[in-house]
Amino acid sequence: MLSPEELSALYLSAKVACFATLFCIPFAIALAWYLARYQFRLKFIFEAFLQLPMVLPPVVLGYLLLILFGNKGWIGQYLHQMGIELAFNWKGAVLASMIVAFPLIVQPIRLSFQMMNQQLEHIAGSLGASPMKVFFSINLPLALPGILIGSILCFSRSLGEFGATMTFVGNIPDETRTIPIAIYSFLQQPDGEQMAMRLVTLSLILAFSALIANYFILQKYQRKLTG
Repeated sequence: MLSPEELSALYLSAKVACFATLFCIPFAIALAWYLARYQFRLKFIFEAFLQLPMVLPPVVLGYLLLILFGNKGWIGQYLHQMGIELAFNWKGAVLASMIVAFPLIVQPIRLSFQMMNQQLEHIAGSLGASPMKVFFSINLPLALPGILIGSILCFSRSLGEFGATMTFVGNIPDETRTIPIAIYSFLQQPDGEQMAMRLVTLSLILAFSALIANYFILQKYQRKLTG
């Protein structure tokens, strides 16, 4: 059985990962569609910037978030005046997870859009369908496998986020102590090894389940493509 501290970390991790994934999905779909459909000057620089969270040290990313969204940060000071707190708050953990995981959700969706037969869009348009109707009736359903795969990757990455979250929102029990931070905390305690091991086992199960789900979605999509 999990202790109250472990259950709290599990609940908080699930809440943060769910919100991060839900908030990422609409932005990722819009950006992936734009990148798949349009060419523009210095696009490679924009794409490199998009991939930055994957190569930056997480602590650096967390520090940048603190500079921007801390209570005295460039943006955070204005949010603070409106009563919105992100630093050292679970909402800040959502923001950190979103930024770290965003590249992982964009790429599968973008690939789905790039693989589409654009003749379907032209035919629908010639029959009088508006661009919005074409997008929601053709593009979005065909991109669903990429959206599901990207969402699983985003959710999984959010569950495992540690460095940026620890730097930006700290290690506050029942507020910002997610599973990775709880494991780190338990390992600092003389009697915390068993609790840490239970959370490590739980993390392995969750990660393996996400990979299996990702595999079956890919297999189902490939079967549809090959007929």
